Amino acid sequence: MKPLLIATCCALVGAPAAAQSSVTVSGILDAAARHVSNEGRGSISSLVSGSNNTSRLIFSGREDLGGGLTAAFWLEHGLSVDSGAVNEATKFWDRRSTVSLLGRQWGEVRLGRDFIPSYTSWTRFDPFSYVGVARSANVVTGGQTGPIGATFGSNPNTTVRSDNAVQYLSPAVAGFDVGLMVAAGEGGAVASGNAKLYAGRVGYASGPVNASAAYTTSENANTVAGKFKDATVGASYDIANVRLGAAWRQFKYGTAEQTMWMLSAVGTFGPHEVKGSFIKVDMDGRVGAANIGANGARQLGLGYVYNLSKRTALYTTAARIDNDGASTFTIAGGLAAWPAAARRPATKPASGTGSETPGVQPAAADRPCAAARAGRSIAAPNVRRTRPGAWCDPAPGAGGFNARSASRSSRPPAPCRPAGPAAVRPC
Repeated sequence: MKPLLIATCCALVGAPAAAQSSVTVSGILDAAARHVSNEGRGSISSLVSGSNNTSRLIFSGREDLGGGLTAAFWLEHGLSVDSGAVNEATKFWDRRSTVSLLGRQWGEVRLGRDFIPSYTSWTRFDPFSYVGVARSANVVTGGQTGPIGATFGSNPNTTVRSDNAVQYLSPAVAGFDVGLMVAAGEGGAVASGNAKLYAGRVGYASGPVNASAAYTTSENANTVAGKFKDATVGASYDIANVRLGAAWRQFKYGTAEQTMWMLSAVGTFGPHEVKGSFIKVDMDGRVGAANIGANGARQLGLGYVYNLSKRTALYTTAARIDNDGASTFTIAGGLAAWPAAARRPATKPASGTGSETPGVQPAAADRPCAAARAGRSIAAPNVRRTRPGAWCDPAPGAGGFNARSASRSSRPPAPCRPAGPAAVRPC
């Protein structure tokens, strides 16, 4: 069954508090049904929040100071519609928290947590806006052996936002605009995600042409081999109702590089929007003793949006990732660990007792299997397909695996059936 993802978006707009100042409450609510199958890791169905637009609550305000000056603030909180939980436990205003001073002639000075220039540039050309199963964020993660993981590990990073930032945003002049950002590292503790950051962006928009380039460097307690570097260039061109785009982005730390190319297209026809993207990822260099030159991935994403009104839409999105080498990129929301049915456990229950002895593999006579799935076995490329009643043993020469959003029907794994009177615990 192909994944059907449905979302409803709404916004609440508050009335101005006074003639010269205003405070607005707004936001987006987005909910979707999602099914993801990461080959060799199992599949999962879920109700999720934010698959076309991130669900959020926004408080913003402006005050006219006279003489062409305006003071403003923006507080943006990410939330999960499906559970009511906050998106980030340690940051309530996780998406943005800024105060600004704006001048009609010279632009804006903005202080606080906000998007970095490289992210702003890259997402201009991502038709899925870094959201949902087809988002380009699937291949931007510290969970891989690469420059992001070497710099930040699995902790918060500066590939999207930065804390403690001072930013300048210019007005558009002859189609060009500029953005500059600096951020204090405040000790550069890796667990906090804080980093000393310098960044710049140049954009151009005129008629059917849109182009942007940006460069960001970050330093924290881990960056002993030099700065973490994030560079991107992209452009798009409108032909009638279709926008064609291409973008390049590279992360680099030491000798480790992750390079991404993205081709995109968005077609708008009345209330209908059709979009797609193809992303290729190549790794190069080393992380410690590990050579990552054979690693990489390809992601294909397709989406359709039907706008019921200016505020409400229905949509569906599908995506597939194919990994190379030792890469383990997965579709957003998939299982992050090998399912029990597809890996050899590290314990053996004692016959007849149900107790476990660490580090001992089951004898052949004691091996039940949970690999049966609707009458067939599903296994990773490094797992042999076996008959029900046998353990799934890793095959020699194991390589990477593929990840995809489900495009065929499958039921949950069948329960384990005891192999005999001395059967072990259920799976």
